[in-house]
Amino acid sequence: MTNLKVGIIGCGNIFPMHAASIEERGDASLVAVCDVKSDRAEVKAAQYNVKAYDDYEQMMDSEELDVVHICLPHYLHGPATDAATKRKIHVLTEKPMAIHYEDAEQMISGAKENDVLLGVIFQNRYNPGSQLIKNMLTSGDLGQIKSAKLQVTWDRSDAYYQNSDWKGTWDKEGGGVIIDQAIHTMDLMRWFVDSELKYVDASISNRAHEIIEVEDAAEGVIAYKNGVVTAFHAINYYTYDAPVEIELHCEKGIAKMVADTATVSLEDGRTFVAENNPLETFTYDSGVKGYWGVSHVKQINNYYDVLQGKAENLDIPAEEALKTQQMINAVYQSGKEKKRVHF
Repeated sequence: MTNLKVGIIGCGNIFPMHAASIEERGDASLVAVCDVKSDRAEVKAAQYNVKAYDDYEQMMDSEELDVVHICLPHYLHGPATDAATKRKIHVLTEKPMAIHYEDAEQMISGAKENDVLLGVIFQNRYNPGSQLIKNMLTSGDLGQIKSAKLQVTWDRSDAYYQNSDWKGTWDKEGGGVIIDQAIHTMDLMRWFVDSELKYVDASISNRAHEIIEVEDAAEGVIAYKNGVVTAFHAINYYTYDAPVEIELHCEKGIAKMVADTATVSLEDGRTFVAENNPLETFTYDSGVKGYWGVSHVKQINNYYDVLQGKAENLDIPAEEALKTQQMINAVYQSGKEKKRVHF
């Protein structure tokens, strides 16, 4: 078993999920961190006793890395991935895969050409509620999905955007409530339906923010080739982060998810419930315990298990993330062009 040398690019809010997960493994070692804001990199480097960089290409060239984790603003996911794969370094990147579909395709082709493993974080698929619904769809207990809907109503004020030098912009964030807040819930819905897209018909608008370019409201229809039609509604000008909601109306019952709790009510009278286990916790470098990030750890462990030959395949291959990228980009295309996008 090889001890893999790992670097993390980006020392922002999501950094602890990745750093702590790496440190827990006995077959991988964090050796370097990078952030264009060198003070942030220095703090994390001192904390983990590793080297700090402010240029990720320099880090890659200097450290002989086996793996990099990309925790950067959205527009840098593609360039950083390409820089790594050209050096035959494995890549695990945060969502979204990229801003543009073509960039995401290039990420996959670059990984294949250089025989490296590309993973994209969509950790909510590992939540017990998500697993319950998916398993009952796969087993046939719920029957076919007849229709479905989702809702995301969160709070991202102008003050939130003022504290960022890239959020709220088309060129750096790639959008607003859809690509940043609702993407996990929309990914889950697409995963549940498990069919190719037929068309997307969406509207997007900025209704309540003064300082951003991107949408703070979106709604529409996503239709699939298996006949399922789903509806979505997302805003980020609510007064708090309300629990996300998904409902699937199926042939044999109804599946509902509110936050991380799923309830499946079958027509034969049986009811199944799955929620996060409060005893399943993980300690991050901030010292805060919580189960919010346990699913992060599970996906990161699966990624390293594949690299080390302990698992055959990624639970969420890059090709799965590409399908969600296609859906997200179609929402924006439909919203901007004010017409239905067909596939």
